[in-house]
Amino acid sequence: MPESLKRKTVKGVAWTSLNQVVSLGFGFVIGVILARLLSPSDYGMLAMIAVFNAIAMTFVNSGFGNALIRKPDLTEDDNTTAFSFNIVVAIVMVGIIWLIAPWVAKFYDKPILSLLLRVEGLLLIVSSLKIVQNTQLSRALNFKAKMIINVTSQAVAGVIAIMAAYRGFGVWSLVIQHFVSGFTSLILLWMMSPWRPRGRWNKASFSYLWGYGSKLLASGLLDTIYSNIYPIVIGKFYPAADLGQYTRAKGYADLPSQGLTSVLQQVTFPVLSQIQEDTERLANSYRRMLRFTVFIVFPIMIGMATLASPLVIALVTDKWAQCVPYLQVICLASMWFPVHAINLNLLQVKGRSDLFLRLEIIKKAIITIAIFICVPFGIIGICIGSVCTSLICLAINTYYTGKLIHVGFFRQMMDMTPTLINSLAMGAAIYLVTLPIDGNMMKLAVGIPLGMALYLAVAWLFKLPELQEAHDIIHRR
Repeated sequence: MPESLKRKTVKGVAWTSLNQVVSLGFGFVIGVILARLLSPSDYGMLAMIAVFNAIAMTFVNSGFGNALIRKPDLTEDDNTTAFSFNIVVAIVMVGIIWLIAPWVAKFYDKPILSLLLRVEGLLLIVSSLKIVQNTQLSRALNFKAKMIINVTSQAVAGVIAIMAAYRGFGVWSLVIQHFVSGFTSLILLWMMSPWRPRGRWNKASFSYLWGYGSKLLASGLLDTIYSNIYPIVIGKFYPAADLGQYTRAKGYADLPSQGLTSVLQQVTFPVLSQIQEDTERLANSYRRMLRFTVFIVFPIMIGMATLASPLVIALVTDKWAQCVPYLQVICLASMWFPVHAINLNLLQVKGRSDLFLRLEIIKKAIITIAIFICVPFGIIGICIGSVCTSLICLAINTYYTGKLIHVGFFRQMMDMTPTLINSLAMGAAIYLVTLPIDGNMMKLAVGIPLGMALYLAVAWLFKLPELQEAHDIIHRR
């Protein structure tokens, strides 16, 4: 990798990683406080409607953001066309949400969901005004500005949500949090991004954007629906409080895995797009990113699964104890999410959104079958099913990666194996050492530093190159 591109990559990873670390820190602290103030059913009710807003937001974006990032000869007409399209679709989606809200409330037999869904749907218009500005910052690899915007909006929204929860607003505290975060980030984005809609609607621009983005839209819809299908099923057949417990477990598991996935999607796509025509360089860069990714995420997820019980009870009290076994199992599924993201990003880099869509259809069919098999076994059975489908889908995702850059499933598994073994050994050591210890805080106080020390010591002893990569990112920010 040329030094200039390497510097951009390291700088991008550093700022985006710092963004995620700070955001995760804020989100974790705010989430703990809110979980202590709110009930599991509050989180469960919001989870019931999340899928509908997520689907609508997928339509609003329509893959145009990635299409703008990838286009080498981007014009003002391209940006303005995308901007106009995003706003129009957002308004249409808000109208549809207002129409279907009563039926959603009837489906779950909870009248309050109608108003919740309608109010949350208004955020689509706010989000549509940010897509092109976000894209411009990503194209410029200006992840420092994105960090400032994200952290500021999250902090402001979190403080106000906590105040609302303390005053007894219940589930509406979470809605207030979403609105404050959305409006704050919108204001900051328009202040920090120099782009303004100066062009005009262009048919040729729309043809390009839709030609590339429509396949991502279809695959995005499939992914969104099936990412939320577990809450839909659980919300339909189990009480809202049980869905809240599942949502809390998945939220904790997603903090590191989805956080790192967000870093990868923001950094790897624009960086790898710059070398998309050089297969050898692309393959080498891809493998380095893969090894570094699992070097960070695997030990975190294994450690979280091992210390799930003391972590949950110490942070949010034993009213959330039911989510502990869910968290332990979900961690084993979530640890593979960043690997999925890298593989799928590569297909977009190579312009193969058709393969992207094909893979999504195949994987979602597998997930559907797994859900029907696992539902009779309760929520824990659904969680175990998600682990199985995650591994199966990983094998499917890597098929076309092997075809395009000759880095298929077995090569990727070989690259990940040293880190996987190190992480599992670390988890076993934490479990054995903390088993006889009484007290949740003491288990955490011993287990976390012990796990970190053992993991890094083994990495240093066997001279894993990812340890040096982490050192470079820390000292080159």
